[in-house]
Amino acid sequence: MTFLLNRRSLIASVVAAAAAFSPLSAFAGDANPDTLRVALLPDENAATLIQNAQPLKEYLAKTLDKKIEIVVTTDYSSMIEAMRFGRIEVGYFGPFSYVLAKSKAPEIEAFAVGVEKGKPTYNSVLIASKDGPVKSFADIKGQSFGFGDQASTSSHLAPRAHLVKQGLVGGVDYKAVHLGTHDAVARAVQAGQIPAGALSEPILRSLIERGMIDPAKITELGLTAPIPNYPIAMQGYLAPELKEKLRAAFLELKDEEILAAFRVEGFEAADDSSYDVLRETAELLNLQLAQMN
Repeated sequence: MTFLLNRRSLIASVVAAAAAFSPLSAFAGDANPDTLRVALLPDENAATLIQNAQPLKEYLAKTLDKKIEIVVTTDYSSMIEAMRFGRIEVGYFGPFSYVLAKSKAPEIEAFAVGVEKGKPTYNSVLIASKDGPVKSFADIKGQSFGFGDQASTSSHLAPRAHLVKQGLVGGVDYKAVHLGTHDAVARAVQAGQIPAGALSEPILRSLIERGMIDPAKITELGLTAPIPNYPIAMQGYLAPELKEKLRAAFLELKDEEILAAFRVEGFEAADDSSYDVLRETAELLNLQLAQMN
């Protein structure tokens, strides 16, 4: 399905929300619940995410002395809504999905962000099928290009902006195809089902290390500019003592198995202003769309 950047598109609607939305308050739930629902961004297969999160579940249960429920929603939008209406207490968001959640529920608090290679940033990678028609950015014109979820930062927003810088506008110069998850994009490109696509570079690296993607069957076209890493956010209505315990649980986390599941070396305190660059990028894409309509 071609994703047109217009008033009916997700980007247009959420940018309008970020810029002029009259925020609705997040649902005020239990400040100190017996069970904490921790949601993981559905950027890969849900069963894999839940399986990999079992050490995290055990660690948080022991550290916080609470029951822990790991949640993987069907898509990015449903995770945002779950946070907005108090159906989860903690969420590991993608950068842009956090921005969207914050625009709808200003009370939520980003409190930790992953650090990789000493930095709280990562990149999106644009790839092509090794034997396909796309050998450079110029070859994308007239082709299909694969993205993940529409609210994904590294599998949509950042690479889409990167393509704009290359003079390529979605719906005009190429056909945008949304495949939902990062691993789905990588598999589709590897199989030649789409000639090119984009996803998180750390996720691609992980897929290669796990033997799910053969690096000999894809070629790297380039990387986007650094992106602020995935933040962990919690409900603002939680009790102060619980908030402090949550912060400490992640900022002091040293377990290599758990950190590997997050694809980070550790966590540091998050700063909401770090995500302003994504708000600005979304506005830029929306303005370009408005000029096209």
